[in-house]
Amino acid sequence: MYIGEVKNKEIWENFLLKCEEKTFLQSWNWGEFHERLGNKIWRLGIFEDVQHRVLHNVALVVKVAAKRGTFLLAQHNTGVSRVLIDKLKEIAEKEDCSFLRMAPLLPRNEENKKLFRGFGFREAPMHASAYEATWKLDITKTEMELLANMRKTTRYLIRQAEKSADILIEKSNRAEDIEIFQRINLESAKRQKFAPFSNQFIKNEFEIFNQDEQSLLFFGKYKGEVAAAALIIFWSDIAFYHQAASSAKYAKIPLPYLLQWEAIKESKARGCKMYDFWGYVDPKTQPRHPWAGPTLFKMGFGGGAHEYLKTQDLPLSKKYWLIYIFEKIRKIKRGL
Repeated sequence: MYIGEVKNKEIWENFLLKCEEKTFLQSWNWGEFHERLGNKIWRLGIFEDVQHRVLHNVALVVKVAAKRGTFLLAQHNTGVSRVLIDKLKEIAEKEDCSFLRMAPLLPRNEENKKLFRGFGFREAPMHASAYEATWKLDITKTEMELLANMRKTTRYLIRQAEKSADILIEKSNRAEDIEIFQRINLESAKRQKFAPFSNQFIKNEFEIFNQDEQSLLFFGKYKGEVAAAALIIFWSDIAFYHQAASSAKYAKIPLPYLLQWEAIKESKARGCKMYDFWGYVDPKTQPRHPWAGPTLFKMGFGGGAHEYLKTQDLPLSKKYWLIYIFEKIRKIKRGL
């Protein structure tokens, strides 16, 4: 096996189109997003021969320079190998990185845990993407079948919202409407006590994917006032419910249910086969987790849980252990 950088967007995207397990965090545009943020990236390809004729796997790698330390991050790659690890170590040494962090889309089983331990990895103190588990819905079924497979309460609330003259769902592909989304998002963050992404982060995400018509904003209005919002990414036959916010003022109005249903219908219209609700915890085993409530909401639409190997770290210097302690404390404070 040989490793090298992939310079062609079509080659990269066509390879990922054939992959079953994937998210847009491996997409070409997510690399563009990171470069706009000022982060250095590498689009690595693992090839069968030195002429780079047969591509076997890819990994988008980002240099993260945070206050707590500098490291290389590979999110949602679907494989790991000695040739990839050696290349990442080589890059890390040149870039003065303290560790490698991987969040692979590999099943959470003993075989894969053993695989990473064999390379010297250990479980990270924090997840890398709020995505060590997710809830997915197959949307190749008809709308009637999808409704029939929903939780009875979810289906009822969608129907009630559809009948209400006060409820309206609007779609937007205008970057300036990010400001509307952020007003609701900041309110949600304050109420739910989480650190929201910055305006620039969400604006960049929306604009980069919007260049390829892969992003769309949804706004739920009650009597003309925006009370719920979502940013959906459409990529490689999958729709991702990546960013969402709602107002406590209209918490008893079933706006989010209809907004979600409209997003699912839009995804079907675009030819998507899967709807990824982005993030899951088991409400039965972790009822006090901050994501337990949102997960129950997602589960009402049907679908199933998918759990992946927990985020893995490969320490490369003594600096890593200070970062490890810092992140461990932060995780405890957040109740994660």
